[in-house]
Amino acid sequence: MTPEDLDFKPFDADNHYYEALDAFTRHVPAEMQPRVVQWIEKDGRKYHLVGGQISHAVVNPTWDPVAMPGALHEYFKGNPEGRSPMDMLKEREPLPDYYMNNDARAALLETQGLQGVWLFPTLGVLYEELIKDDVEACAVMMSAFNQWLLEDWGYAYQDTIFGAPYLCLGDVDAAAAEVDKVVAAGARVVVMRPAPVTTPAGVLSPFDPHFDPVWSRINEAGITVVVHAADSGYSTQGYADNRFSAAGISKGNYGGPSIGSFSIERAAQDWLIQAVFQKIFDRFPRLRVASVENGSDFLRPTFRKFDQTAKKSFGWFTDHPVDTFKANVWMNPFWEDDVNEVAELMGPDHVIFGSDWPHIEGLPQPLDYLVELKEFDAVDQKKILLDNVSYLNTPLPA
Repeated sequence: MTPEDLDFKPFDADNHYYEALDAFTRHVPAEMQPRVVQWIEKDGRKYHLVGGQISHAVVNPTWDPVAMPGALHEYFKGNPEGRSPMDMLKEREPLPDYYMNNDARAALLETQGLQGVWLFPTLGVLYEELIKDDVEACAVMMSAFNQWLLEDWGYAYQDTIFGAPYLCLGDVDAAAAEVDKVVAAGARVVVMRPAPVTTPAGVLSPFDPHFDPVWSRINEAGITVVVHAADSGYSTQGYADNRFSAAGISKGNYGGPSIGSFSIERAAQDWLIQAVFQKIFDRFPRLRVASVENGSDFLRPTFRKFDQTAKKSFGWFTDHPVDTFKANVWMNPFWEDDVNEVAELMGPDHVIFGSDWPHIEGLPQPLDYLVELKEFDAVDQKKILLDNVSYLNTPLPA
């Protein structure tokens, strides 16, 4: 199947921008910048200092030059030629305008055969972990970053590019106010990391009733929450470096396989399971959650655990937890996952296409994904490529 075989243009639920040089500073008061993000130079290279710590999340946070989209495509496909990932990352290009400019990106989407994209951070999902203990700094970064996003990309630019404001929940009042602000500015979707929340009173599940002022506003607005792969702070009990990063490979520091590779899936699985266990969808029945760039291999064992837990929980659940999950969650598998299995478990109405473009672990071109859907009929192909995310991108009526 090729793009020419389609009688519609798909909607990509996982596109990314590369942050402008002032994305984390433009709207942060000067006195707060040492607690949030600053630029420093060390050994002739520029780095972000995040809450006083040098971030090594990427090799070059100025992005120029930048690695090619899908540079590690064959590596994540199973590396059939046995090539070194360091060799795959040698090619760089001068920073294209469409990585940082909404007009250029909108024009590119037309040539890529896409009608729309959800647009997510690259660095923006990595920095909350570094300053999570400074709740005020997290709140300032959230608000300032989202204002930058609105100015540079827009929340619904040309009804084509849908930038997702980032939410950190530590200061519940600030997070609730941020939801009000971004919804008023036209946001169709918000994004957060799959992680527990550090608050002034301690660490809480994001589904604790303490955060209901935030969830109630999202529920009332009828917009979608995306839980996206991020630095979730997952410990690997000393087995591996805890950082969420491809930097080890890209800097030539590959030291063999590590369970750290599974931290994305583990973080998302815990977040999604706990959402059901703490009945967030019972309290807020209009809430729609999309799991993006978190993989899907955990889905079958999750459903098995849901079934086992339901039998042991003495009437805790109003509905079977599998049914609750399937009604309120949409899954974006990794492109290398088995989308047929995900559709079998969730139903094709709750599977969404995302390419992770232009990241190195994504696809070289978004519609390279079409080959993964060759076993689906035309109706289900359209659901996965367009209809499902279009539904999620449309706020529910009041």
